[in-house]
Amino acid sequence: MLFAIQPIVRERPSLKAISTCLNLLIEAREIDLARNVLLELKERSDFKPNTCVFNILVKYHCKKGDLDSAFEVVNEMKKGEKSYPNLITYSTLMGGLCDAGRLQEAIQVFEEMVSKDEILPDTLTYNILINGFCRGGKVDRARKIMDFMRKNECQPNIFNYSSLMNGYCKEDRYEEAKEVFDEMRRSRLEIDAVCYTTLISCLCKGGRIDEAINMLKEMEKVCKVDLVTFNVLFKGLCFDKRFDEAIGMLERLPYEGVYLNKASYRVVLNFLLKEKEIERAVYVLGLMLGRGFVPHFATSNEVLISFCEAGKVEDATIALYSLVEKGFKPEYETWFQLVKSICRERKLVKTFSLLDELVAAQK
Repeated sequence: MLFAIQPIVRERPSLKAISTCLNLLIEAREIDLARNVLLELKERSDFKPNTCVFNILVKYHCKKGDLDSAFEVVNEMKKGEKSYPNLITYSTLMGGLCDAGRLQEAIQVFEEMVSKDEILPDTLTYNILINGFCRGGKVDRARKIMDFMRKNECQPNIFNYSSLMNGYCKEDRYEEAKEVFDEMRRSRLEIDAVCYTTLISCLCKGGRIDEAINMLKEMEKVCKVDLVTFNVLFKGLCFDKRFDEAIGMLERLPYEGVYLNKASYRVVLNFLLKEKEIERAVYVLGLMLGRGFVPHFATSNEVLISFCEAGKVEDATIALYSLVEKGFKPEYETWFQLVKSICRERKLVKTFSLLDELVAAQK
């Protein structure tokens, strides 16, 4: 392992080299390799870990979910001469506790750090708690943490605000999320696309599409609207059955320099199929294929079957050939529906042509 190279370099690895190695292994989630290095280190009598190495040990145990061992390391640090828990130690431990849903214990560690060890938390430490409580469904408590943060002269940053805003949005509490957003704006922080998209998503989930569109217009004046935002709006419009507006956006946006992806078309297409809006689905599929996008396998089969069930055999046949040209191989049920529908219309020549395609597809 790490010390195998020592005879070659004729020098014992420094604590900095050891720390870097351990940290890289843990970040890469190579937990077993990190464990082997740690075991090898413990066997060496000349190895005296410093705070940095101890912090990596705490991080290692937290990544594994072994919080009891993480606490043991912290207690061992307190006994050492060259090491003592610092802000990174406590922040890592709080992060592990929050990930495990042990929120009250995370607060206890925070209080010990501040009152007993007199270590002042920074914005990252606060964000660990704010994010942890929001993920744990305790947004009101997260809000109190941010208020406490301000009272102690630590100005929230965009990540603190974003975490709290996201917590409110997950609980569909848009008005409170908007209050946090307005606070962020008053603080003159640079608001990014993620913040706007979080609010737009919350509005769409609540069926407040017109407000979401207005928020999008405001967003365009402040920062660049990304594809995630547009896809959220596509979903909101379709959920509200405003299909013509969604299709209009699909048509218009590429000409305005917005490069849509497969997901943009798929969201609209899936909603149209679900609502039996076959005429519109035929158009969106044509738009999608014409721009070089092919639906996923399951969606392609669903499209063809839906067209057949709606009596749109000509459209189903055209779609089939377009999809097959792009490498799509329909499943058995799709072929069965196509052949059945064409036979029902007594178009035997087309039936035999389809059967030829079926045989070719199986090769």
